[in-house]
Amino acid sequence: MVVKADRDESNPYAAMQCGFRVANDLRDKGVLGVHIKVRAPGGNKSQTPGPGAQACIRALARSGLRVGRIEEVTPKSHDHCRRKFLEISL
Repeated sequence: MVVKADRDESNPYAAMQCGFRVANDLRDKGVLGVHIKVRAPGGNKSQTPGPGAQACIRALARSGLRVGRIEEVTPKSHDHCRRKFLEISL
């Protein structure tokens, strides 16, 4: 809804614009502060959040919302699941 091209979906600019939109909506509803939970895909996939996570948090803070707590809630695999094996046939 923020960017027109599909290739621009996961960049920090789009996340920042989305953060500003969310902050405006929250301010209109009377919310003054938020607690943020950051989540990456986790499990046997990537353990780090995407490129827009930090930009979105920064946009929320800049727009006047009070950020109380930033918590990382990425699920960790406990039974050591293996990654999918990438087969390359020549």
